[in-house]
Amino acid sequence: MPLLHVENMTHYFGGLRAVHNYNLAVEPGQVRGLIGPNGAGKTTIFNLITGIYRPTEGSITLDGEPIVGLQPHEIASRGLGRTFQDLRLWRHMTVLEHVKMARYSTIGYGLVGAFFGTSRRHREEEAIERKALELMRMMRVDDVAEQRVTNLPYGAQRRVEMARALAMNPKILFLDEPTVGMTPGELNEMMDIIKQVRDDLGLAIFLIEHRLKMVMELCEVIQTLVFGEVIAEGSPEEIQNNPDVIEAYLGKDTVET
Repeated sequence: MPLLHVENMTHYFGGLRAVHNYNLAVEPGQVRGLIGPNGAGKTTIFNLITGIYRPTEGSITLDGEPIVGLQPHEIASRGLGRTFQDLRLWRHMTVLEHVKMARYSTIGYGLVGAFFGTSRRHREEEAIERKALELMRMMRVDDVAEQRVTNLPYGAQRRVEMARALAMNPKILFLDEPTVGMTPGELNEMMDIIKQVRDDLGLAIFLIEHRLKMVMELCEVIQTLVFGEVIAEGSPEEIQNNPDVIEAYLGKDTVET
């Protein structure tokens, strides 16, 4: 059984059909990509699966359990982490505070433990900080742990957002254009980090990305979306040589390489 299974998902915004008959099966540890022109519906698909929108039709299961109708925080707690195309970081918080905040969803000491400062609270707080530091090292931002996140370069802020998503212990990680706005050097660093996340944590990864170098090097299976419909699915080599994909997307001058 796939870790994440989407079947016949369709969605309308009023009378406009944004996604039509979308299907997806992500296996544990697999890296998948979703490409397509601007406005094709890629982020809408992410928002439908993660609970921001509810599909008009279709089913979605995560680890065998249906998730349609659940709130985003409920879906996240079941093992689906994500980043956003637009950074969603808190200006007043440090890097360490961002990552620790995500870990607080796992605490078990409750209000009594928090008020009285029980030994269980101290143990859990220490464990939260250890995990946060481990993730920050993986994202290469541990050396700026006490800095406000808004003081960091853009690429580092992106890595903080990824560390925060990983702090929830997801089974699958959604990355919505993780290298948008990055320099070539930052792009290469992010690619190395994603490979490390895949190899060290064994997570399934589903990413939207316009930079084809990244998609082709990282993904095992790629879907191409045009006007809310998948026109092709296959290996990087199959996608690059598919005439429908070349006509609809790969041949466009606007594509970043």
